[in-house]
Amino acid sequence: MGKWYCEYEIQVNRPGLLGDIASLLGMLRVNIVTINGVDGGHRGMLLTTEDDAQIERFELIASTMETIQVKKIREPKLRDILAVRHGRYIQRDIDDRKTFRFLRSELGILVDFMAELFKQEGHKLIGIRGMPRVGKTESVVAASVCANKKWIFLSSTMIKQTVRNTLAGDEFSKNNIFILDGIVSRKASDERHLQLVREMMNLPSIKVVEHPDIFVQHSEYSIEDFDYIIELRTTPDEEITYEVLEKNNMATDLGAGGFNIFNF
Repeated sequence: MGKWYCEYEIQVNRPGLLGDIASLLGMLRVNIVTINGVDGGHRGMLLTTEDDAQIERFELIASTMETIQVKKIREPKLRDILAVRHGRYIQRDIDDRKTFRFLRSELGILVDFMAELFKQEGHKLIGIRGMPRVGKTESVVAASVCANKKWIFLSSTMIKQTVRNTLAGDEFSKNNIFILDGIVSRKASDERHLQLVREMMNLPSIKVVEHPDIFVQHSEYSIEDFDYIIELRTTPDEEITYEVLEKNNMATDLGAGGFNIFNF
């Protein structure tokens, strides 16, 4: 069964318009799975059909209608699915198409976006940029729960500074979500931790790196290796600066007093 995304703009808004469109699709044996308003006053629909030729017929008929103008008909992308669910498209960087921007007030959409990525099979390297206490780690954990995946911290400052040196049992599973803090891992002096990071990077699984720009410094990895970059801000104009991040990380080190029960 073919899956399609259709987006149209209303030209003449009148009572019964949606019913007419639904009836037309029904006569063509095209099922409406979900429908919702999306950005710019457009309406988006997720459709299924057993005969893809019927979608072409719908597009042809719709082109003769004065009440609507079809903007998009295509196989649904992840952004299309999320747009129908949440009523708006997630923001994407114009110059770097793999960079997506979210605000702290949009954590629900961010969690849904990452959960869909986590459900996919195979290797994915995801970087998250953001200032402290904006919700980066919490969003990754919540998305792992939504995707029914186990999450493993290789390095983190969520509770105290955590640096894993070994994994055991099913922690090596490629179905797990591996999370690491780029600042903590870059500063780690234990070669066992660095070797563990290398092993995880070669595993065909999903890896999430907080502060990817710091992580790639003095390493064999580059920003081009990342499949997705997520930027999370409290306000649209908030600047993500790494001087503050590294100072906060240094304060965490001093506060731990050199002893850390989370080291394994």
